[in-house]
Amino acid sequence: MLSVSFMARGEAAQFPPPLLPGDPTLDNYRALFGTFGVGRFLLNSLLVSTLATLLALLFTIPAGYAFAKLRFKGRDATFRLLVAALVVPGQIGMLPLFLELKAMGLVNSYAGALVPWLAGIFGIFLVRQYSLSIPDEMLEAARIDGASEAQILRRIVLPILTPIIVTLALFVFLGSWNDFMWPLIVLADQDLYTLPVALAALSREHVQDNELMMAGAVVTTLPVLILFLALQRFYLSGLLAGSVKG
Repeated sequence: MLSVSFMARGEAAQFPPPLLPGDPTLDNYRALFGTFGVGRFLLNSLLVSTLATLLALLFTIPAGYAFAKLRFKGRDATFRLLVAALVVPGQIGMLPLFLELKAMGLVNSYAGALVPWLAGIFGIFLVRQYSLSIPDEMLEAARIDGASEAQILRRIVLPILTPIIVTLALFVFLGSWNDFMWPLIVLADQDLYTLPVALAALSREHVQDNELMMAGAVVTTLPVLILFLALQRFYLSGLLAGSVKG
């Protein structure tokens, strides 16, 4: 993909196809950002993915912690119902969700594009399972010292949950960055397109231009690849850690 993105137009269609570009060029990237305005769509994706990640953490972390450590009526039954909903494919809910957003006037807006990411069931499940490893004695000691639940969450729980928070943030960011179907449905204005939707529209017009499409794939893949590598340590510890020591 990276090699083809630096090839001249039509070079990848040769037989046998070359492994490396004969005369490397940046023309494909210049065309993407200069002629087709991919920079705007890149910023759109960055905005949507960042907001989706922040909002998901805002709603998911307190919910997961509450299901793990706070006692309230119907807690276990509600959590079982949420877990059961995990087996329902997301595509089934797209039509009723679209009709509801249309009635609320949120279609063709980033607000509508962000709704499915606000409180994902998988994120609540992930935070809840990790929160179960927090010793109850630690929380009770904080309550005896006069700390409120908000203070306990901010000063004790969040530092302990750092690995799983980073893991969840990566899941949400990667998912929203790569999401194609929902932005395609809810965003009608081309200026609001995210990068996957914009590149899909571009590919219909330049289906034979393999070099240009590979450059677009590199632009789509590179930011999330860099982000994953930068946060890989937290991601792995979040997946592998199963207890709190101390």
